[in-house]
Amino acid sequence: MKIYVYPVLLLIICSLFIACKKDMEYADNFHTSERVWSNFKASAGNSYSYMVTTGSWTGTVTETVLTVRNGQVVARSYVHKEREGTGPQLVVLAQWEENNTDLGSHQEGAKPFTLDDIYAQAKSDWLKKRGDAKTYFETLNGGMISLCGYVPDGCADDCFRGITIGYIRKL
Repeated sequence: MKIYVYPVLLLIICSLFIACKKDMEYADNFHTSERVWSNFKASAGNSYSYMVTTGSWTGTVTETVLTVRNGQVVARSYVHKEREGTGPQLVVLAQWEENNTDLGSHQEGAKPFTLDDIYAQAKSDWLKKRGDAKTYFETLNGGMISLCGYVPDGCADDCFRGITIGYIRKL
């Protein structure tokens, strides 16, 4: 009996590529965005800032700005605003800043992650195929992640699991 190793090996490799792609929503868009991020990171010397935003149907808004120098988070600032009455005016309820000495000392706001961490989280969790959720992925920051996450089916209020990034800027 003659065994044809190469065709069998080729079939196994192709199966792995197809199987991996099926486990992730927006795989092609993600990989394109990941390349854009890699180019941006290199051109910025891995030093940048980005703003993570949250919003609620109740009118609560938060903004966390993270500063990364040479691939390390070195500062984080946070603002929590809420709608005043029924008007469009927002009032600041909480605000703080952290630097190297107290980074991560506040529980509120986005965690002190780099964008490498964000892309890794997107790949391993937020864009994972789920039969019980709607997945979202947008790249409005010059091709880099602006929205990534999912909402479980049947959830009514503030159920988004993921991240919204308002901007990404070189330092």
